[in-house]
Amino acid sequence: MLSNLRNFDVLDDMFNDPFFKRTKTDLMKTDILEKNGNYILDMDLPGCKKENIEIELKDEYLHISATINNSTDNSDEDKNYIHKERFYGNCSRSFYVGKNVNEDDIKASFKDGILHVEFPKKDETTESKKYISID
Repeated sequence: MLSNLRNFDVLDDMFNDPFFKRTKTDLMKTDILEKNGNYILDMDLPGCKKENIEIELKDEYLHISATINNSTDNSDEDKNYIHKERFYGNCSRSFYVGKNVNEDDIKASFKDGILHVEFPKKDETTESKKYISID
């Protein structure tokens, strides 16, 4: 039994836990809700600062991009870390909103790592068909 304990490494097991395996798919998880004639978009951006988020409306798409920088400073050099992880990266997503939505329609806020974007649901205007009579 003692030999089994020697093969057991607490740190290896701990860092193999899914909590420590963050991937890009963990970023920008989004919920979209339709409520009272509006679309409400809530996006997870943990570790991101408001000034590192850009929202752009272009060609009928709402483009959201963010830069996340969880790097460390050098003041930690005197500590004896066994394992330390940080993340730095850019991520972006785009959502089709239609041609009838403009910048003034879109309201956005950021609190506690969640980006909240709200804009009206506007129906696409369809062009009416014009038939030409045949004589």
